[in-house]
Amino acid sequence: MILARRRILALGGGILATLSMPAIVRAGRVEVIEMRGTARGEGVWFRPHGLAVEANTTIRFVNRDPGNSHTATAYHPDNFDRTRRIPKAARPWDSDFLLPDENFEVTFTVPGVYDYYCIPHEMAGMVGRIVVGNPGDTGWEGPSSDTEDVSPEVLGNLPAVEDILNRGRIEQEDSA
Repeated sequence: MILARRRILALGGGILATLSMPAIVRAGRVEVIEMRGTARGEGVWFRPHGLAVEANTTIRFVNRDPGNSHTATAYHPDNFDRTRRIPKAARPWDSDFLLPDENFEVTFTVPGVYDYYCIPHEMAGMVGRIVVGNPGDTGWEGPSSDTEDVSPEVLGNLPAVEDILNRGRIEQEDSA
């Protein structure tokens, strides 16, 4: 009986220790996507702008552009009535405006293709694509087929899903 109580106490202590850890320690993998810009502001981009991750990965968007504020905003009707370009079961996000060195995190749990943009710089081509999991995964949803809500230039800045899956990450310079 004493041995059983000790096991229960040890198990309870382990659970308590795990719950008291910072969320970042308990969470899955964390990947960083930087928001960048040229010194004079004529160019802005996400780095990388194509990224493949596994489900339950947290993406930390960090503004590394000293001259601009940026957003990381999912294409979704909840965000400014945009056409959905993320999996149907996924939750949309909007970082709001991030000043230089500020960051925002979102965890991706649903497999599929997620397209996102920077509100003030979308027309400058500041868009990105995250691919979670693989096409064979349960619940996978591929890229949106919509071409009405975004310009051809924006669509042209989104890397192909196959390229992202093959390479893992695509930097802006790679697709220019």
